[in-house]
Formats: sequence, C-alpha cells, structure tokens
Amino acid sequence: MSNKELSPITTVRLGDHLPLLEILPDSNPLAWVRGGEGLVGWGVYATKTVTGPNRFAEARAWWEKQLENFVVTNSVHGSGTGPVLFASFSFSPNDESVLVIPNIVVGSKKDKSWITWIGSEQQPILNSSPDFVQNAQMQWSNKTDSESKSESEWKEKVSTAVGRIKEGSLAKVVLARDLTFRSEKDIDPRPILLKLASEYPTTWTYCVDGFVGATPELLLRLSRGMLTSRVLAGTISKTGDDSKDLASAASLARSSKDLAEHEYAVRSVADAIEPFCTSINVPDSPFVLHLANVMHLATDVTGAIAETLAHVDAFTILEQLHPSAAVCGTPRPAAAELITEIEGMSRGRYAGPIGWTDAAGDGELGIALRGGEIKGNTIRIFAGCGIVEESDPEVELAETKAKFAPMRSALLDSSS
Repeated sequence: MSNKELSPITTVRLGDHLPLLEILPDSNPLAWVRGGEGLVGWGVYATKTVTGPNRFAEARAWWEKQLENFVVTNSVHGSGTGPVLFASFSFSPNDESVLVIPNIVVGSKKDKSWITWIGSEQQPILNSSPDFVQNAQMQWSNKTDSESKSESEWKEKVSTAVGRIKEGSLAKVVLARDLTFRSEKDIDPRPILLKLASEYPTTWTYCVDGFVGATPELLLRLSRGMLTSRVLAGTISKTGDDSKDLASAASLARSSKDLAEHEYAVRSVADAIEPFCTSINVPDSPFVLHLANVMHLATDVTGAIAETLAHVDAFTILEQLHPSAAVCGTPRPAAAELITEIEGMSRGRYAGPIGWTDAAGDGELGIALRGGEIKGNTIRIFAGCGIVEESDPEVELAETKAKFAPMRSALLDSSS
C-alpha cells in the first residue's frame, strides 16, 4: 500500500484541561473517564462486531489490520495517544462484542491533555455543549420499567444455586437480573454519564456503542509493562448514617462469607495473569471501598510483565482473565454452565470487558457493571450478586437493588 492510500492520524497537545464529558456531541459518544481524567471520542472511522470463543483474538487481528492503514504523527506520546480503539465485549462468547475506532479522541491525564483526529483536515475545534449540560434533566417525558424475571422467580434461582453449591459441584456462582426502562423518545447517554460521574467520581464512567454506566471494577490496566487489576467481591449497602456505615464496613471486613467470596475472585485474577508476569503483588487482606450507595471488599492485584515474552497486549490478557470469579464464579467452567442453565436471560455486554486500547497494546478495560444498554428509546440495566453456600436469597435480592441504584438514580434525574 502506498503512502497516498494511508489515512493520516495526528495527536497534539492541548493547552487547557477540558471537561471531557461536556464536550461530547450527541452522535456516537464514547467515554472512559474517572475523576475528570481519561478518554472520550466521537465519530466512527471504522467499527466491527466479533463473536465466538475467539473474539479477543479476532479483535486483535482486526485492530492490527486497521493500524496498517494509518500514518501516525504523535507529538505527545504515552498511553492513550495516537490511534485508539474503544471496545465493549460480551460476557458470553455467544453474544456480539463491539469495536469502534473514533474519528476524534480527546484525552486528559494529570497535567496533560491532547487531541487525536483522523484525516487531513485541520485540528478540530472543541466546545462544550452548554445546552446539553443545562438541559441534562429534561431527557424523558415519560418512562416505565419492567423486568424479565420477577423478584420471587429470581430468589428461587438463588436458592437453586445455593443447593448446587451445597452439593459440591462449585463454590461460587454469580447470578444477574435486569430491568428495562422505556421512554417516548430516544435516550441520550450524555446526561446519564454526567450524573454518574458527579455521584460516583471514583468509578470509571464509560460509554461504548450505547452501553453506558460507571464501574468500580478495573479488570486490567496495562501501561509500559505494568499490569493492574482491581478486584471487587463482597458488598454491603450504605445507610447514609456515618456511624452505622462505619460499623457495617468493619462487619464486612470480618465477614467469613464475604471474605471467602472475595478470595475466590482475587485468586482467579492472580492465577490468570501469573503466566505473563515475573512478579505479582497480592495484598494479604482487602480494603473496604466506599461508594455513594454501597461498600465493597477490594484488592488491587499488580504484576510486572515478563520482558522475555513475545508481545503481550491487552487482548492477550483478556483471553485468560475474562470471565473472572467476580462476575462468573468458581470453578469458572462449572459456574458458567450453571449461569447458562438457570439465569434465564442473555447478559449481552453486561459484565464483559469495556474500555480502550492503543496501538502499543496498552489500555484500560473495566468490567461493565452498574450500567445498561441503550437501544433507541429503551435502556436495559443490570445487577448481579456472588452466590456462595451461606447466601440468603432475600439478602442477595436487596444487594441487587442497591446495585441498581446508580443507574436508576441517573435515569430519574435525567428525566423531566
């Protein structure tokens, strides 16, 4: 291919720190933002859906093929600069995963901001969208909600799962449920993103091809040979009373049921990344992560990628890491089989990896939790719980309601 047939892609530094979510247009917004830092994108240079057990390898092959079409000018350098791919993978290999290369990406990290665009045009002009920001609470004129399974049906599934665990076929399984909201007009994800970012600033706020949410769980960050994964398992609701919540946090940190569930999730991540690393750091005990509505047991697992290995990128690790025990169970094959048997719904891209990767293979991908999939005037939101031998169906149901709260609140506050 001659240079004349290549698409120029340019990255330059920006002088000002931009409010990333406020500059998103209404067409195909893409986002991965935490505490005002991250990446946003829009426009579609190329997109691809992949499915099947080899979807991560197929995604890598397609991305590498697309990179051959670019001639890159990058005066900023670092993770997230140059060509960027946004990805939203399905939980199950049977559902579609979506890959998007945007026409424009804007990034911000610490004191550095940059813009990347594809094409020979001059640098795009960036403006916030004051009308969108001011009218963020005027999205819907009407909405209703429904669920694919009733609460009593879902509690029966939890009881079934506990029975299987007691029989000894597995130690943990994660079961999810859903709610669907309908509006009289198409749903704009941007007000939802703004609300989630405001209420949950320590989470990763995301949007890829209509899947929008705010996840507290970082599946992997790969940057210059260092790998990080934040594991969450074990949850308790907040009351809003500081003294009560402090006591609840202490109770969560001592709970044998929650600690056992958490250990399964941590071990599954450590085992998955071990073949790629010369060293791994797994803290002896989890910390309690405080969010606006719940508290989680959390552990940050880190590792150094072995320099002797051939090129290891985010896709390489995803192939081994997904699904972790945090969203599937332990042992993974038995848990996945039980989910297929009794959950009674397609998760789609819920609980799948979501985020971005760059041309160097670095990237950040979280688990698509506390979110939902927009299709026109509907949004289907999800919540799940880790079921172990000591699980009580009523308590697990209450946990799903707490996990629905971020999206329900964002939807309510985005309506008229």
